[in-house]
Amino acid sequence: MATNQIGLANAELTPVIKALNALLSSYHIFYINVRGYHWNIKGEHFFTLHPKFEELYTEIQLQIDAIAERILTLGGTPLHAYSEFSTNTKLAEDQNIYEGRACVEGVVRGLQALIEEQRALAELAEQAGDQGSVDLVSEYVQAQEKEVWMYNAFLG
Repeated sequence: MATNQIGLANAELTPVIKALNALLSSYHIFYINVRGYHWNIKGEHFFTLHPKFEELYTEIQLQIDAIAERILTLGGTPLHAYSEFSTNTKLAEDQNIYEGRACVEGVVRGLQALIEEQRALAELAEQAGDQGSVDLVSEYVQAQEKEVWMYNAFLG
């Protein structure tokens, strides 16, 4: 059985790498959505949400890089074209959203979708013996669950 550079079976990692590339795609779409919220927010919550969205998209950038590097570690090739991202995600683009509440609702939807996708990926990685990918996405899920709670608290 052929193994990769870290001793995991290549055949078992194929679905994990595919799922990581789908997750990478979802993160890119979510990143673009959050940048749009940051740039376009208007109204009474501007001074609260504008910096909060910047904090969020800055964290997403770091996560995108870590996911791509995990794909490389497993012996895969990370997707790196917008056309690939848009066809390898279930996450929708948000356009022309300006009002604070609608932006926060978009953040919550995006985080919930990422959490669901990462939970499924963790199961695949676990079956392949890929503890590194399990740990990576489990850390993200834990932080994002808290973010969902906090953004929902804002929504009331």
